[in-house]
Amino acid sequence: MSRKKRFLPRLEAVAPTQLPKRRPGLPGGVRDQNRQARTRVIAQAALRLFLERGLEAVTIDEITAQAGVAKGSFYRYFTDKTGLVDALFLPLSTAVDAALSRCQVHIDAASDRAALSVAYERLGLELGSLVLMHRDVVHLYLMERRGPAQGARVPVRRMADALEARAETLTGRARERGLLRPFNARVSSLAVVGAGEQMLYAFLSGKDLGDLTQIPAQITSLILDGVRAR
Repeated sequence: MSRKKRFLPRLEAVAPTQLPKRRPGLPGGVRDQNRQARTRVIAQAALRLFLERGLEAVTIDEITAQAGVAKGSFYRYFTDKTGLVDALFLPLSTAVDAALSRCQVHIDAASDRAALSVAYERLGLELGSLVLMHRDVVHLYLMERRGPAQGARVPVRRMADALEARAETLTGRARERGLLRPFNARVSSLAVVGAGEQMLYAFLSGKDLGDLTQIPAQITSLILDGVRAR
């Protein structure tokens, strides 16, 4: 199977804030539907190229050629390539942030190890569902997250930095409740995030990881067996 056929973009939503503020026609009308359709075509074409060659190597000319639209159409919906990448990542980053916020609520309410395990398992299930919904955007994130925060990679690094900060916060809150051993919160959270991203990259690269429904519980057990309070 060719690489191009392997990636099937799933762009359920493109950030509406990336569209022009002044738009003729009624919301939901024919013009609005056409705009949404053209935006998706451009975004899907860009995602295919980004996965094949990386963010920096792809030009706007190549994106519009792949999408079969005039270059002017690109600038009706996106200010530049960074704006397009921002639109691709906004639905995922928003959903991840909401899942982490819910996890924090559960950790704050946890009174013992069992409750902490449930909180992390629930988070794992939520994040696993998001991976399946935004598979190709997650793959692009894993490809680009370690590069320099410049150009079109800025939205990716913004998400990576936010994820690391939230993971550190969760670890710190669990430690404050005496549910984790007193390891450095930043070190332990980075280790967990790194291991999770490595596993995701293996999965998205086609490696067999067994029953996917069991992975969140297995990861939670591996992590908490090492760092939770005795």
